[in-house]
Amino acid sequence: QVQLVESGGGLVQPGGSLRLSCAASGRIFSVNVMGWYRQAPGKQRELVAVSTRGGSTNYADSVKGRFTISRDNAKNTVYLQMNKLKPEDTAVYYCNVEGLYYSSTYFPDENYWGQGTQVTVSS
Repeated sequence: QVQLVESGGGLVQPGGSLRLSCAASGRIFSVNVMGWYRQAPGKQRELVAVSTRGGSTNYADSVKGRFTISRDNAKNTVYLQMNKLKPEDTAVYYCNVEGLYYSSTYFPDENYWGQGTQVTVSS
């Protein structure tokens, strides 16, 4: 079983910054894809940013230039630095991991979600 523990959400004024963290724990050796998604009230969950173990990243157009995803592979932890936040960034942010290594065996279909952390951008 894999657990994802998220932290770092909160209330921030427009133009402010927040940093989200998500640590994956359990009987895993490493993770291939780690990412962040968000869901605003009345909307579908959408991709924010993803990062592969090999170093590739992908961002939603709406956050490019403002958000930065990074990871610490030794700690199986992914971060999302959010700058220049806008009211439309308000949502519940979910961490996601996909493709897990248990020792030397790779399970590409293993996929887990965090519990979500609220980010509210408001004056």
